[in-house]
Amino acid sequence: MQQTFEVEHRLGYRILRWILAVALISGIIVSTVQVVLDARRVSSDLDSQARQTIAMIRNAATQAVFSIDADLAQQVVNGLFAKEPVHLARIVHPDGEPLGELERLLQKTLFRPLTDPIFGADRAYRTALTRDSQPDTVYGYLTVHYDTAPLAKAWLDRAFITFSAVIATAVILGLVLFYVFHLLLTRPLLTIVHSVKQVDPAKPDDRLVSIPPGHGRDELGLWVNATNNLLVAIGDSQQRHQEAEDQVSRLSRYDQLTGLPSRDTFMELLQADIDDTNEQNTLLALMVVGIDDFKSVNEQCGFRSGDRLLQTVADRLVSHLGSARYTIARLGSDQFVIVEKALKDGFQAADTAETVLSCVNNPIILNDQTLQITATMGIALYPSDANQADRLLQSAEQTMMLAKQNAHNVFQFYIASIDQEIRDRKHLEKDLSQALANHQFHLVYQPQINLETHRVVGAEALLRWEHPERGLVPPDHFIPVAENNGTIVEIGQWVLEQACWQAARWAEEGSPLRIAVNLSAVQLRQDAIVEDILDTLRRHSIPAGRLELEVTETSFMTNLSDAVAKLHRLNRAGISIAVDDFGTGYSSLTYLKQMPVQHLKIDKQFIRDLLVNEEDTRIANTIIDLGKSLNLTVVAEGVETAEQEYYLSQRGCKLAQGYLYSMPLLPREFETFVKGFHQKMVENNA
Repeated sequence: MQQTFEVEHRLGYRILRWILAVALISGIIVSTVQVVLDARRVSSDLDSQARQTIAMIRNAATQAVFSIDADLAQQVVNGLFAKEPVHLARIVHPDGEPLGELERLLQKTLFRPLTDPIFGADRAYRTALTRDSQPDTVYGYLTVHYDTAPLAKAWLDRAFITFSAVIATAVILGLVLFYVFHLLLTRPLLTIVHSVKQVDPAKPDDRLVSIPPGHGRDELGLWVNATNNLLVAIGDSQQRHQEAEDQVSRLSRYDQLTGLPSRDTFMELLQADIDDTNEQNTLLALMVVGIDDFKSVNEQCGFRSGDRLLQTVADRLVSHLGSARYTIARLGSDQFVIVEKALKDGFQAADTAETVLSCVNNPIILNDQTLQITATMGIALYPSDANQADRLLQSAEQTMMLAKQNAHNVFQFYIASIDQEIRDRKHLEKDLSQALANHQFHLVYQPQINLETHRVVGAEALLRWEHPERGLVPPDHFIPVAENNGTIVEIGQWVLEQACWQAARWAEEGSPLRIAVNLSAVQLRQDAIVEDILDTLRRHSIPAGRLELEVTETSFMTNLSDAVAKLHRLNRAGISIAVDDFGTGYSSLTYLKQMPVQHLKIDKQFIRDLLVNEEDTRIANTIIDLGKSLNLTVVAEGVETAEQEYYLSQRGCKLAQGYLYSMPLLPREFETFVKGFHQKMVENNA
């Protein structure tokens, strides 16, 4: 198997890494020494500056304390504050009573946690006030506190420049050396490698290796010429053997009646398919197809008609499943086998099985007779049902034989639980396709509370499915199915219609609430989604600002530019955009900055253990801080306790929803809740 040529294995990149590493390590050591020495110099300069300042005002301070002149003392203190680093100055009598004093707060900077351990937050200097005529008599003391932040900032800037210069020098040096090495050796070698990759192993002399320009007479040119001579010799040898091998292979490896691979050949192909499946980390389905009552066809119509029937079935299978994802063979008698590769789950195999049964069921005309045949299929999945080729085929054959004992024209999976799951999924898809027409859907509304005003400011519209037999089907069960088969588009439009109708009705009754509606990724990919939403607002006379669309992080990850363009159009029309379940996906700040988002919704899984689980609390705090920095409103989902509400409010979360306030309610129950909630707030404030 041909190995992929990875970038990190290239010689040039290995040299580049070594050069960069040595340059960076050396530069960092030298820079660190410079920065440390500079820090000592800055510290010494600060002490020297303080001593000079104290010496300049010492006489004036001594005069003030000697004459007990508070005004003069205060003037001296005020004069010190002309210097930016001074944050405290005090002139006191020997007994500690202040004569003049002034203080300002330390500068608040982001780098203090780094510089304060080095220079200290502030430095205090204290000197006794004496007169030259009486040096032994102390009239008072002068105390000055210096804020280290100004000088520390200058030191930090120089340190950043020093380290940046080191890194830039290392990168430039590494790139220059890499480029020289690339021109002289690696680029010609890569040219040869790419040319070798184009050689067809089956016909090696059809496309020979190209000599890199400028290397026709050096060692690389000699190597290429020798390789081309070898390829020509191999091609001649292969051509002499190919014709004989083709004839033998056709007779021994393929079924003479249908032209499909025989059982032995199929087992080789199956092993190759299994190897590919392991590399791609996907699933593989093996389906054994048995013609029902084939013996009766032979008895009634003759063996020749039976052979033609098998040929027709083989042609239909190849016609319907002719892509590279499928391997088709004849096992013998009335049995065929199909391998489907690159599967995500068993549901895809079930769809293929239905296609096979449908194509086999089509009438076949033989000798002016119309035959209606059926088939039964056994399906085994790799690697869940078996991890070896022969065991996988055996599992599928046994499943097919067991299925024939119970019914015809059906397919069955090897594992009963998986078979039942597939059938339940199919049944759910069928019921879901009829649910909207049968009026089985309804909406409930969960109130959203403003944590500052404690008023209901909006509601999130949530879809519910009341199945006539299953009862209430959880949204987590049927929404993924609807998104997978595309019915979410029609269902989503119905949800939008119902939510807008309800919002208009509440507005007429004096409650103009904002309605939040979830927008599926499948809906967002529809070309006409923007026009459909705006038309719905116009039909119900709803101001665009009263509608909020909630999208999950994965909604805009598949086609970012298209999603951003559509959401910007909706936002320009006045519709608010919220990112739902934020923190559970993998969006980056780059994506978030491009989106026209006004709201971030913290997923309820982080609120559930808030104040109990340190990790969840930290994540919630991070999302709230992120919302503040981007000027976004943060909404907390799943608030259930007063402690959670209080903490979120203090942290700066603006909106909340959850069982602390109310579970999702039907429209009339929601109206009653809003009136009661607001009345309770009025009574509590009275």
